Amino acid sequence: MNRCDISVIIPVFHEEDLIDEAVDNLYGLAFDGRLEIIVADGDPEGSTLKAIRDPRVKKIPSEKGRGKQMNTGAHLASGDVLLFLHADTELPPAGLTRIGAVMGEHDCVGGSFDLGIGSDRPCFRLIERAANLRSRITRMPYGDQAIFLRRDYFLGLGGCRELPLMEDVDLMRRVRQSGGKIRIISDRVKTSARRWEGEGVLYCTLRNWTLMLLWRMGASPERLARFYHDQNSPGKDKNEGRGKNNCR
Repeated sequence: MNRCDISVIIPVFHEEDLIDEAVDNLYGLAFDGRLEIIVADGDPEGSTLKAIRDPRVKKIPSEKGRGKQMNTGAHLASGDVLLFLHADTELPPAGLTRIGAVMGEHDCVGGSFDLGIGSDRPCFRLIERAANLRSRITRMPYGDQAIFLRRDYFLGLGGCRELPLMEDVDLMRRVRQSGGKIRIISDRVKTSARRWEGEGVLYCTLRNWTLMLLWRMGASPERLARFYHDQNSPGKDKNEGRGKNNCR
């Protein structure tokens, strides 16, 4: 693939405070291919779509659920490559160019970036190291590492399963099971620390590790979603589309 056209799909739910900055960051990156940005909003009121200022963005209403929103965006995308990006995750300066280079390797079906967390607290450096080591060993990066896949390959897999939790882990497990080769780029994304900081770093990390362990033991995503929300006290944010619901 000499020229890479990338469709960035951003599934959102009440991200009106972040979306314009996310769009501006993407359009500000150096890239010699064609860039398409699709925002798939799971809010029936379309609150995030209404906040978008840039007319170049494709604004797509969708049923709620990150997997459903990813599929909605993918089916409307025109790019050769699909980049699934959380609204609170920022690509590195050469991120789009790096994706183009990886997609030039015809045996690669996709990849992701190493994780970086937008906080100076030392504990996050440990979380980053553990997450990056895990993803390189398992070849199963998480959604906040900016997963990208060839569009035809993604659709050939049947897209993203519409699960209440673990849709990114399930997707990358199916990529691995299919024999698809991915490349994890050493450049780091910068993802928000808001979920960890809002819930407490230790609590959030242990809760997420528990979810991953239960998932690997065969617990259904539906049971895990109930467990996830049951662990949040009434005062904590339960918005499925916000923050980090990936397991670190």
